[in-house]
Amino acid sequence: MSKRTSPSIVIIGTGFGGIGMAMELTRAGIDDFVLLERGSDVGGVWRDNTYPGAECDVPSPLYSFSYEPNPRWSKRCAPQVEIQRYLRGLAEKYGLIEKTRFGCEVTATEYDDDTGQWTVRIADGSTLTADVLVSAVGQLSRPAMPDIPGIESFEGVAFHSAGWDHSADLTGKRIAVIGTGASAVQFVPVVQPQAAYLTLFQRSSTFILPKPDTYYGPVRQALFKYLPPTLQGERLAWWALCETIALSLVDIPAIRPLITKVSARHLEKQVADPVLRAKLTPDAPPGCKRALFSNNYFPALTQPNVHVETAGIAEILPNAIRTEDGVVHQVDVIIYGTGFKGTEFLWPMSVSGSRGRKLHDEWAAGAHAFKGIAVPGFPNMFLVYGPNTNLGAGSIVSMIEAQARYIRQAVEKLTTATGHVLQVRTAVAERFDAGVQDRLDRSTWNFCTSWYRNAAGRITNNWPGTVTGYRRQTARLDPADFRLVRVS
Repeated sequence: MSKRTSPSIVIIGTGFGGIGMAMELTRAGIDDFVLLERGSDVGGVWRDNTYPGAECDVPSPLYSFSYEPNPRWSKRCAPQVEIQRYLRGLAEKYGLIEKTRFGCEVTATEYDDDTGQWTVRIADGSTLTADVLVSAVGQLSRPAMPDIPGIESFEGVAFHSAGWDHSADLTGKRIAVIGTGASAVQFVPVVQPQAAYLTLFQRSSTFILPKPDTYYGPVRQALFKYLPPTLQGERLAWWALCETIALSLVDIPAIRPLITKVSARHLEKQVADPVLRAKLTPDAPPGCKRALFSNNYFPALTQPNVHVETAGIAEILPNAIRTEDGVVHQVDVIIYGTGFKGTEFLWPMSVSGSRGRKLHDEWAAGAHAFKGIAVPGFPNMFLVYGPNTNLGAGSIVSMIEAQARYIRQAVEKLTTATGHVLQVRTAVAERFDAGVQDRLDRSTWNFCTSWYRNAAGRITNNWPGTVTGYRRQTARLDPADFRLVRVS
């Protein structure tokens, strides 16, 4: 494909978002871009999260780019190492390694109204300029540590699941796990057999559903490779199921009781003790917190060396954890499975837009963006996996494809409008946000506290609909939604 002149572009991040954006540009013959990556390799969260048992809970035929199917998955829900290898392979295939500057942590970005360019500042003091800025840092890149008194006083081994200490010997140790999110559900069954005793501190329970996993043997892999429709068919089937579940979160609440029934049956089948079962039974509607998939989490919690503690944590001591009921739990190791700072988009990066306006100030009440991609007052800046584009059900890769396609159209528009910048109209963005928030008000996410909501209660993360609906809304960039502003 012939290459054509285009604006210079900086893409921050090389996870699914950054790689997807770069591939979309490359496929369109646009090559004037550079990727900035703070790590030493591509992969984003799939590079960083190496905890035992780490794998995707969305079937991999769906959790991959539609135009880059992978017939070599070893199992339906692929492990972390295979997903990172998949992304690395794509980066190599599309020549993105050569276009990536590794070890570049972006600290600040500043827009210049006179030149219409962005200055990107790197932690080592260097800078670079570009016409277009694309942030693909995602929503789950910064681990969240709990605010617990005495957390710094602990004298044993302590680490977050996103920064797993592989040098730590857990054999025969008294282990405390704080948090019961997606990561904990995966690593607890692996850690439990090693521990002398494991105490799981659970603030609230969530819906656990049977994991539809299976190994793909040589025969299945050969079918996927030589008869691509078989892989496409599996992808389609999981897409249809996820879209149906997504409808239950906002538009068709009548589906929710079915999810509750499946989860309850799974719990009853795997946990015989009525006291433990009561602790693990959710008290909020399905989907309010992220539903999780596991076949070995509940069995691990029934083992004699495990205790599920539901009393709140009062403080952490040098060698123990004291709960609010006064009980002191002696521990040697603390593993934090407390998730990520999902509502702090782009933080701690400083972003200054037109006339010096600060993105942090614009988002003081909660992050928002037109289609999750563009923010008024920040010309030629686009977001991948931005506000309100996370999913309660489905594959985020499908959302990323849609966003990359939309941003590519913006770049093509700028290619034909030299000396101009694109800025989303304020009224358009506000109208879009009002519509999203109105739909979110009817969603299941309003019935509990979760990482989907910020301190003020605003749901900043999730998309209130199906992937199909979002892809339809982003299929074509409407020039009327933007102002084309001359800068030179």
